[in-house]
Amino acid sequence: MPRVRKGAARTQARKRLLKQARGYFGSNHKSPYRARDAIIRAGRYAYRDRRRRKRDLRGLWITRITAACRMRDTRYSVFIHGLKLSGNLLNRKMLSQIAIEDPKLFDTLVETAVKASEKATAKA
Repeated sequence: MPRVRKGAARTQARKRLLKQARGYFGSNHKSPYRARDAIIRAGRYAYRDRRRRKRDLRGLWITRITAACRMRDTRYSVFIHGLKLSGNLLNRKMLSQIAIEDPKLFDTLVETAVKASEKATAKA
């Protein structure tokens, strides 16, 4: 009887691998060896970028808040410091949304933050 080296299991494994590599460029979706490397690399990038996305979004929110503050003649650092002093505990994501969707509310937030910041500097 001839020796069978994995047979159907090997074919299934190869199919599973190539199915994961669908859409990859060049021979990365055709050759099982190249596909395996490409899948491992893609997994590393996906893992890293799931964490990086959080960083990038926080940076975007801060940029939006900074732009909104500059339109109201104040600085981002003064605004955030004033909000903390006044007890407003809105996170940067919400502040960014408010700056975009409800400018009047953002105006009042800036006013309260600036007043609280001025009070703190007057005491010191």
